[in-house]
Amino acid sequence: MLVNIQTQSKAIPYTGCITQMCFFLFFIELDNFLLTVMAYDRYVAICHPLHYTAIMNSQLCGLLVLVSWILSLLHALLESLMVLQLSFCTNLEIPHFFCELNQVVQLACSDTFLNDMVMYIASVLLAGGPIAGILYSYSRIVSSIRKISSTQGKYKAFSTCASHLSVVSLFYCTGLGVYLSSDVTHSSHSSATASVMYTVVTPMLNPFIYSLRNNDVKRALRRFFGGQL
Repeated sequence: MLVNIQTQSKAIPYTGCITQMCFFLFFIELDNFLLTVMAYDRYVAICHPLHYTAIMNSQLCGLLVLVSWILSLLHALLESLMVLQLSFCTNLEIPHFFCELNQVVQLACSDTFLNDMVMYIASVLLAGGPIAGILYSYSRIVSSIRKISSTQGKYKAFSTCASHLSVVSLFYCTGLGVYLSSDVTHSSHSSATASVMYTVVTPMLNPFIYSLRNNDVKRALRRFFGGQL
């Protein structure tokens, strides 16, 4: 997107499109898995605080990150290699602001049944699984918070999850909204507009949301707004 703005050209070569698609799939799935890992981390911190350091040790954290990277890479390579098997006409116009997998597959001149099946199965497994894990973690967290007697204790436990919940809501609501809206309206323009939310806006907000828990950032904001916060 930055290259398009700088060069005032929206053209992209075939190899560049496939490369862009591969990197996008890799990073979007990596974000998906890491949000799930963070939900598990919050679950252990609140539901098993005394065993937190023993459970979330460096070996387990490293393993979870490594598995997230491997699964994301395998999925990105699988989808990209399958697109390489398709045949396309020359000088195609993709109705999107980047090479989004679904939009590219729809423009293929050859049969895309296998690609569509793989996309649907991958969506169910790689999106449904993490979402189920996050919902389960937070159901246990809510159950544990309800058992806390003091209001201050409940607030402290909830504040631990607030930033993560904000990012999860933005990421999944906008991401699911893109595909649900495109299925209902069949409008590539509305799909592209909604895609901006989870591909551009959400990643830009992530550092701000997470850093609000940092005391140095809070003090800087107070000084910036003249002590009104």
